[in-house]
Amino acid sequence: MTAPSRQDHAAPQQPRFLVLFDFDETIINESSDDAVVRALPGQRLPDWLRNSYREGHYNEHMQKVLVYMAEQGVSEDSIHSAMEKIPPTPGLVNLFHYLQGYQQDFELAVVSDANTYFIETWLECAGVRHLFTKIFTNPASFDATGRLVLLPYHSHSCPCCPDNMCKQVILRDYLTGRQKERGGAPFQRVFYIGDGANDICPSLALGPRDTAFPRTDFPMHRLLLEMSQAAKSKANIVPWVSGEDIVDSLKKIMEER
Repeated sequence: MTAPSRQDHAAPQQPRFLVLFDFDETIINESSDDAVVRALPGQRLPDWLRNSYREGHYNEHMQKVLVYMAEQGVSEDSIHSAMEKIPPTPGLVNLFHYLQGYQQDFELAVVSDANTYFIETWLECAGVRHLFTKIFTNPASFDATGRLVLLPYHSHSCPCCPDNMCKQVILRDYLTGRQKERGGAPFQRVFYIGDGANDICPSLALGPRDTAFPRTDFPMHRLLLEMSQAAKSKANIVPWVSGEDIVDSLKKIMEER
């Protein structure tokens, strides 16, 4: 009987890099909250409901929207179908294929102000749910009456973010927790891929070896450009139009090993 090799006892390789994805208009090419409204008989919200939105209280507004949809008889099947039909953002499927080929190097997570039902449904239908270690988003599930019930993700004290979610708090807590689980080893680099104004706060927690990928000409891009000019952002900023642009950047980083 041969002695076991050192390789047999080697601990599994820890991913070197963390990739965080927003969902709406980043992984998918529109807002899932807009897409679900198309499941309504008239495919639009009444003016009184649209006009009830208060700045910084979007989660609360979507709770009202889902109550209204249930009152209009919209079924779980209709909502599921609406999610399935949302197209991916150009090149994102190719980005997922690339990352799947390097799962030993990249750990993936979603950080989104959408909700668990929309995100889980879309990722499962796209065949990429298995790539993500964690999904940070607002809880949502169907109750006994068939209504999709939405809750806030957490409470926080950040003055810059919606009352139900600060993505920087989520990012910092996750990095701290994962470093402990990894025996004190931090990720070598963190990549944040997003599009919206609420993706700015987590981007400001990134360091000089990290990269913020803002979608070109979306709010995150415009705001980060202003902040980089004012030297408020430490991270590298790499705008993208297609997921292929992100693949190209990651390939260059992988060649640096």
